[in-house]
Amino acid sequence: MTGFASGRGGGAGHAWVWDLRSVNGKGLDLRPRLPDWVEGLEAAVRGALSARIARGSVSLSLRLARDGAAKGPGLNPAGLQAALASLRAADEAARAAGFDLAPLTAGDLLQMKGVLDPTEDGDDTAGLLAALTADLDRLLADFTAARAREGAALARVLAGQIDQISALIDRARAAAEARRPLQEASLKENLARVLAGAAEADPARVAQELALLTLKADVTEELDRLDAHVEAARALMAGGGAIGRKLDFLMQEFMREANTLCSKSGNVELTRIGLDLKTVIDQMREQVQNVE
Repeated sequence: MTGFASGRGGGAGHAWVWDLRSVNGKGLDLRPRLPDWVEGLEAAVRGALSARIARGSVSLSLRLARDGAAKGPGLNPAGLQAALASLRAADEAARAAGFDLAPLTAGDLLQMKGVLDPTEDGDDTAGLLAALTADLDRLLADFTAARAREGAALARVLAGQIDQISALIDRARAAAEARRPLQEASLKENLARVLAGAAEADPARVAQELALLTLKADVTEELDRLDAHVEAARALMAGGGAIGRKLDFLMQEFMREANTLCSKSGNVELTRIGLDLKTVIDQMREQVQNVE
């Protein structure tokens, strides 16, 4: 989700500089910093960003200035008449009170509020808005390309981590199979000890408890579910699109099965593999935070 793009442009009597950045975020958080006098600009910018970006905290700033070759600010006729009327009334009131006001220059008059058009060039901003939104498309194309390059590198990292998880699952399955004879011998030994101390024990009840212990120690289902998660992760990676949230959820499922595997292992080697599995899953979960 991280990315950066910047650009310069010009048109409709103005020059501008864009700066677009994004960092990780659970959802889409848009933070545009734009001139508020260009009517409709923020709505257009938010729409364009939302159409291209699905996830992340996105900051966009625009520095806008009038082109030196452009015409200066235009007069606001209504504002000029209002300013002259106010000056006339003030002069008459001052004379009635016995005072003479100092004469005003044209520069003083132009500084009065409302004399100049409130927009940058005295015209409506529709042409400027069109120029800005057209240039924004170019900026977003650069931004998307930069994120695509970063995403391709990240995809290689994630693919390698998925392969590591798959290899660890195979090792865990082999370790679980290797522990079976030792596990059966341990259960028989414990069962003999119990039966020796309880002559009246119900054989059927003992067999039931033995089966229950065996079932609790079986990790086949956890390993099968981990295999299924690996296939799901590979399918998401191959499908493309906005997969960050789905991968994020899948990492939780990976970790849940790895935790259960460790708790049921009852074997040093299987526990070691389970801990290695949790380490890789945690590393992958950190990388997934960068995926849109």
